[in-house]
Amino acid sequence: MDKKGYWIALVDVRDPEVYKQYIEANAKAFAKYGAKFLVRAGRHADPEGPTGNRHVVVEFESYDRAVACYESPEYQDALKFRLAASTGHFVIVEGA
Repeated sequence: MDKKGYWIALVDVRDPEVYKQYIEANAKAFAKYGAKFLVRAGRHADPEGPTGNRHVVVEFESYDRAVACYESPEYQDALKFRLAASTGHFVIVEGA
């Protein structure tokens, strides 16, 4: 059985209106690759320093599926909105 794959993003949104376009545009890729949101914004604490104003954890059935979603044309089309509207840290990891 493959281990699951996760996207973890700590984002500082500078332009909420453009970021909304990213959220709308990424839905197609997430549906195609079976993404499941475990964390999507919400309350947070920064006990060790600033981590941005939006935090997201997305689960995929496998690490390979998580990478394929990121590399997909559907997600790459959406990504341009996120990059224009925010800065942050993003990682794809294999997990339990």
